[in-house]
Amino acid sequence: MKPDEVILGLVITQDTVPLVEKENKLTFWVSIKATKAEIARAVEELYDVKVERVNTLITPLGEKKAFVKLRPEYKASELAVKLGVF
Repeated sequence: MKPDEVILGLVITQDTVPLVEKENKLTFWVSIKATKAEIARAVEELYDVKVERVNTLITPLGEKKAFVKLRPEYKASELAVKLGVF
């Protein structure tokens, strides 16, 4: 899959903001068919960062979220600013 087909959008809610600040994680809506490896590769290609870990879940509505932890040398808060979130 192409990176722009994997990553559908950034999730910013009251629950995800502390993840950005404290755990260096960003949360994305992703394609239901995307694997963790595809999600990591897509984030690295689209945003020029390195990914440490990806956790996923499928919501009761059938949408897939990915919690992407960046490597320590990259700051999720800086990427969020670049994306116009903060």
